[in-house]
Amino acid sequence: MRRRERIRFVFRLLAALALGAAPRAGAFGLDDVAQQAAALAGTPYVDREKIVPKWMLVGSMTYDQWRDIRFRPDRAIWRDLHLPFQVQLFHPGLYFDHSVRVNLVDAAGPHPLAFDPALFNYGKNDFAAKIPKDIGYAGLRIHSTFKKPDYFDELIVFLGASYFRALGRDNLYGLSARGLAVDTVEPTGEEFPRFVEFWIVQPAPDAKAVELFALLDGPTSSGAYRFLVTPGEQTRVDVDARLFPRRVPKVLGIAPLTSMFFFGENTTRHFDDFRPEVHDSDGFLVHFDSGEWLWRPLDNPGRIDTASFRTRNPRGFGLVQRDRDFADYQDLETQAERRPSAWVETHGDWGDGAVRLVEIPTPNELNDNVVAFWVPDPLPQPGSEARYSYTIWWYGDDAARPPGGRAIATRRDRGAVETPRTGYRYAIDFAGPGLAALKAGTTPRAVVTASHGAVLSDQHVVANPATRGFRLVFQVAPVDQAPVELRAYLAAGDDVLTETWSDVWLP
Repeated sequence: MRRRERIRFVFRLLAALALGAAPRAGAFGLDDVAQQAAALAGTPYVDREKIVPKWMLVGSMTYDQWRDIRFRPDRAIWRDLHLPFQVQLFHPGLYFDHSVRVNLVDAAGPHPLAFDPALFNYGKNDFAAKIPKDIGYAGLRIHSTFKKPDYFDELIVFLGASYFRALGRDNLYGLSARGLAVDTVEPTGEEFPRFVEFWIVQPAPDAKAVELFALLDGPTSSGAYRFLVTPGEQTRVDVDARLFPRRVPKVLGIAPLTSMFFFGENTTRHFDDFRPEVHDSDGFLVHFDSGEWLWRPLDNPGRIDTASFRTRNPRGFGLVQRDRDFADYQDLETQAERRPSAWVETHGDWGDGAVRLVEIPTPNELNDNVVAFWVPDPLPQPGSEARYSYTIWWYGDDAARPPGGRAIATRRDRGAVETPRTGYRYAIDFAGPGLAALKAGTTPRAVVTASHGAVLSDQHVVANPATRGFRLVFQVAPVDQAPVELRAYLAAGDDVLTETWSDVWLP
């Protein structure tokens, strides 16, 4: 792991908590985990004793010492069985001051996987003999041959709080998902519930997917999760979640995604950096139940910006990396053009609520400062059980998201010298097969709206031969200091040709 990625990695992740009753013998499934979660929710939350000794934590242990503890690949779980998946484990320490319990499930039922120092190479460290025998593990990662037929590559990682992240075939690690988000950017502080125990099901020799279960616990809610991970060019992670609230939070985020946006082509603040753009995701995409697709380019705002899109039963939402050329980043180290997008496809009726996007100011690229999730309305009440099923797709690009034209770049400035410089001038490039196929000489019309009585001017659409699409340019001038919501799309007659582009002008 490169140094810059290592730094971001430890900033991103929180610790995990050791907890959970011994699993019963026999068949094991989500109902078993749900029973444990329901029992936990019926008792006051207790943050179990941190069993990782202080001498192993940050302030005593250095990052280099922790990184020198490496799992031995030849000891990977199921390696000797020649199965299509293998499991490796993370050692606790440094920032990981809680451990998780790990169980393996086979035909005979679940079996606890005791901590074994022989699974690790401690490198230059001389403290292996001092490590408590019952310390447990910090997390786990599953490997598969989905990239090369003769090599087991990392497929998905569970490490820190309820964080996990996966890869499509051609991706490098980027954004993360979480089991649950609680009170994100609330003044009282955000809560980070933890996956505290895992059960990993041994796959069949010809299995195309791997299954595991997780028990979540935190002051607000406990929960039971099932993950079915299917690797491929687009890796599919099917999630079934059952939540058991202890209390009602200010904000409850379902299927949260977390990413980083430092700056891009739409950023108006200057950063002293040789790279044109620095981000793991460059936009927020929503598919409403009405069929509309909405795209909002991400930004690194001067203050916390929260956008909520109220709807019923969204079809999906995600954080997307659309810029896929090396020239967009010029970064040989991070290779941001290979970061995955993550798309949450909902299953069943999610009811009323809002898809929420939170953007937090960041002075560098070390912090994940973008969060997206679903907020149900009303929030689940204590004593109830809330169920959510969804699929998270991890991929490089997909022409079906959305199926029509899309905004491929957003740029803005204070406008030309001869125009009023009280607002912004936007230049939005739309492209897609439908736009490229328009009859020569045909120019679509733009539909642009602005809230709070803001004045739109200098609006025009021109062909862009470089993208085989069209560029929409307009100027917006606010009438007061209220934020201005902007929306725009291209149409031909009554036919909508593109997704809806959305942005907010902040005074």
